[in-house]
Amino acid sequence: MKLRNKFFQQRTDRHPPQIHPLLRPQWPFDPGKLPFFYGWAILAACTIGIIMSIPGQTMGVSVFTDYLIEATGVSRLQLSNAYLIGTVTSGLLLPFGGVFLDRFGTRLSVVLASVWLGLTLGYMSVCDRIAVSLSQTWNLPTSNYIAFGLLVLGFTSLRFSGQGMLTMSSRNTLGKWFDKRRGLASGIAGVFISFGFASTPSIVNTWIEATTWRWTWVSMGLMVGLGMSSLGWLLYRDNPEECGLQMDGKFNPSAPPPSQASVDTRRDFTRSEALRTPAFWAVTLALSCQALAITGITFHIVDLGAEVGLTKAEAVALFIPMALVSTIMGSLMGLAADRIRLQFLFMGMMTALGIGIASMANLDIVALRGFAIAGLGSSGGCFGTLSAVALPRFFGRTHLGAISGVQMMSIVFASAIGPSWMALFKNFAGSYQLGLYCFCIFPPLILLLNWMAPNPQARR
Repeated sequence: MKLRNKFFQQRTDRHPPQIHPLLRPQWPFDPGKLPFFYGWAILAACTIGIIMSIPGQTMGVSVFTDYLIEATGVSRLQLSNAYLIGTVTSGLLLPFGGVFLDRFGTRLSVVLASVWLGLTLGYMSVCDRIAVSLSQTWNLPTSNYIAFGLLVLGFTSLRFSGQGMLTMSSRNTLGKWFDKRRGLASGIAGVFISFGFASTPSIVNTWIEATTWRWTWVSMGLMVGLGMSSLGWLLYRDNPEECGLQMDGKFNPSAPPPSQASVDTRRDFTRSEALRTPAFWAVTLALSCQALAITGITFHIVDLGAEVGLTKAEAVALFIPMALVSTIMGSLMGLAADRIRLQFLFMGMMTALGIGIASMANLDIVALRGFAIAGLGSSGGCFGTLSAVALPRFFGRTHLGAISGVQMMSIVFASAIGPSWMALFKNFAGSYQLGLYCFCIFPPLILLLNWMAPNPQARR
């Protein structure tokens, strides 16, 4: 612990000697000398960063599933299992990514994650051709097994860089720049993030139809790899103290580094301490449950819609009104998070999720489609804000990367299980309905857990 604190003190000096000059907080401009609080620029940058992670999220992958099945020759269940293995593997790496984030800061993490994600998207656009080439070189009768392995590799890289590091770095950065206004800032970001995520399937589907699925992935890779990495280097800063500022906009040009004078009087939990609290698991399981259900539904949305007679365009279009609901809920949640106990907000999120899943299981009933849209859209709007607010409020900022790495691992694991769970029920029961009904078991249990979990900051 002493060694770690010594390292943290060195890294948070305003001009630490071990930091490359291009990564110093005052380069290429000094945020402390701007005529406005730089946290609002951080808010904009982090919002863009999370939106740019969409190609590595299930929302961004789901539209490509049928194209991958056709191009590689794998079955739907095989593709889902490749996604499962790749996502679980990436989840196992995320705790190490969280430690990297604490050690080297969000600026470098965002740049590396963006470049990594961009390269991965380029790889995914040609992975089927690589499989065919390798099978011909090795004189194999089929390329299916090679394609499966290459898909596992691609999904591992895609999920770790996109859903994992880029998302985690952006959320943690936002949480470090705001305290009393953290809910407001997260709510503003949540408006754009919720709309971006919910509208992605429809936008990407149009993009593919206008070009090809391969070029869509390549162009996304260029946007993220070049655009987001440049934006991350230009705008991201790890925390306000290294810029001579304080959270929420209090200006203090002579502020000492946080190791010498605390700017946040709440207790900072270590990762092991946080993992021993019921609140960590109540929050983490709530977010993981959301990921479990949404990824399962989103990954198979085209086939799920086909079960009830919806065309591909009609199935994907369900996300448009869902995006509107998510946007409205995200803005309301931002205001509520600064005024209402988080456990009540998580309980509301679980209630909306349960209604949405149960209604999605009866998508053939037109009246219930509205409840599915409202429930899933509302819970999605809660997710973006609460995932950014909960950990820094409950456990402080010093070890936020290490703590969020474990939480993100759990969320990634859940998102890995969702698509395979749905495909398994489809394969053996002939329908997704039973799988969706099984999903409905989790929200009430997690709601009860959140009711019972106390705020760890109150137990001092």
